[in-house]
Amino acid sequence: MTGTFFESTIAKPARLLAAASALALLAGCGGSNDAVKADLAASQVTTIGVNAYLWRASLDTLDFAPILQADSNGGVIVTDWYNNPANPGERIKVSVAILDQDLRADALRVAASREVSQGGAWVAAPVQAATIQKLEDIILTRARELRRDALTG
Repeated sequence: MTGTFFESTIAKPARLLAAASALALLAGCGGSNDAVKADLAASQVTTIGVNAYLWRASLDTLDFAPILQADSNGGVIVTDWYNNPANPGERIKVSVAILDQDLRADALRVAASREVSQGGAWVAAPVQAATIQKLEDIILTRARELRRDALTG
């Protein structure tokens, strides 16, 4: 017989039966703690508009600076200017945008502005690309930790 006949008469019903059996077994596990953990760890289980792990990790990472704006539905966090006590002639402002509900590196955008004090006025200064990359890495690492913790309980 051809592959089409086999597919329509034997393989498809067998797959449907296997899927139905699996669903029946899962339905009987309603009180399972593992199912709850798996649900918590799913990247799109969230009451906000963006990935909850990236959102929490961004807030955790930026806790050194006062938050000026935080929009969980739009996925935007903006800090106010932060002056490092070790270097009072410099300040930085950070913006984080979370672009997706999935926990992926390309779902995160970090931008920063830096100013230095010159003659009593704040003057724009460049931010090193490595600084931005380091902030992104810290946020992504923290988000992965949060997800792993949700999975392992």
